[in-house]
Amino acid sequence: MIALSLAEIAEVVGGQTHDIPDPTVQVTGPVVRDSREAGPGSLFVAFAGERVDGHDFAAAVVEAGAVAVLGTRPVGVPAIVVDDVQAALGALARHVVRRLGATLVALTGSAGKTSTKDLIAQVLQRKAPTVFTPGSLNNEIGLPLTALSATEDTRFLVLEMGARGIGHISYLTGLTPPKVGLVLNVGSAHIGEFGGREQIAQAKGELVESLPQDGTAVLNVDDPYVRAMASRTKAKVIFFGESDEADVRAENVRLTDTGQPAFRLHTPSGASDVTMRLYGEHHVSNALAAAAVAHELGMSADEIAVALSEAGSLSRWRMEVTERPDGVTVVNDAYNANPESMRAALRALAAIGKGRRTWAVLGKMAELGDEALAEHDAVGRLAVRLNVSKLVAVGGREAAWLQLGAYNEGSWGEESVHVSDAQAAVDLLRSELRPGDVVLVKASRSVGLESVAQALLESGAEGEVSAR
Repeated sequence: MIALSLAEIAEVVGGQTHDIPDPTVQVTGPVVRDSREAGPGSLFVAFAGERVDGHDFAAAVVEAGAVAVLGTRPVGVPAIVVDDVQAALGALARHVVRRLGATLVALTGSAGKTSTKDLIAQVLQRKAPTVFTPGSLNNEIGLPLTALSATEDTRFLVLEMGARGIGHISYLTGLTPPKVGLVLNVGSAHIGEFGGREQIAQAKGELVESLPQDGTAVLNVDDPYVRAMASRTKAKVIFFGESDEADVRAENVRLTDTGQPAFRLHTPSGASDVTMRLYGEHHVSNALAAAAVAHELGMSADEIAVALSEAGSLSRWRMEVTERPDGVTVVNDAYNANPESMRAALRALAAIGKGRRTWAVLGKMAELGDEALAEHDAVGRLAVRLNVSKLVAVGGREAAWLQLGAYNEGSWGEESVHVSDAQAAVDLLRSELRPGDVVLVKASRSVGLESVAQALLESGAEGEVSAR
């Protein structure tokens, strides 16, 4: 974080200082909420949760080097006491962002946010120092913590914004007002909470409504809900997508033999060829979104193409492709799932596994509300249409719907199976995998299917694989 004294922080957050002998002492390190991350010069934010109360770690974090604790009560060590820790954290982030002078890029969408954010960050880092959201810490706590990690030399701040209801993104943009706002898509993620795509579009569009007149809205021209957001902003609009109307578009899109996308990138400043290291054709749209942002921030087509071609995955369990010593390929995309990302992952599996035996180990897609049955059924059917060799549906009711969709599409039980839990899936795979097989693992985060991918990789390291 930029250096701030405890007295200044207290004033910004409207707090009272306790047990602070010298209020001029500065916070020069990071702002953290995990006591294990506390170090010299840091500020520890104490949240009181249902199971753990951060205030209980106050003495330990100060001993580790933290300058003070931001909490709701005195803790016997230097502390700034406020009524609401979350509100105070947001106020501090707002203050720091105003002081920074960095260009703030914010993005949202139903699918692909984290992968696109990682691409934007890797492209912009080639131009100037860039700070970006780690993983998918995109809520009212993760976002301000990311903003507070910026320093005096930060020139680009790339922030992912999530929403679970109307007004959430408005709140986040109020903390960290963006200059460039990117909306990727409006899909089915959290549709059960929102009530419908129209409501999701209303929430996502809050991002472009927050932009200043001299800002830029980067919109997906191929998504009618996103395209319509052009009327909701006073900022400049730039479109990306496959349509001829797109300002930034891709031509000659194809997949390499290993399932990695390649295309000719066109921007208003020129054209250049891209061959990505990431897997799956869905990353073309993500790359175009990143290219549109980079173009608006002054990068040439050639610079963008080189950066996109060299960019990798920065976040765990998102299309992580690992080949075991025995030739089995494990595709770990288990961080989260919604209908759009599930379909993209299955198509990527079909491309990666062309000419090989493929397995789709799939679990529940959460928060789909009344759409849950139809969407799980549709994913099961798609697995059959893509000629996935075997679908392993893991879990309860939703997994049964996945398997039923495959059965009704023509699987007849031979290419699909329903197992109760992750361990049952591991046991099945260990007994039936053969060298050269490709395994996709994907479900909503709550299912925890990353344990299946990890077990398969450990089995490969130990040489446990059927030779049939």
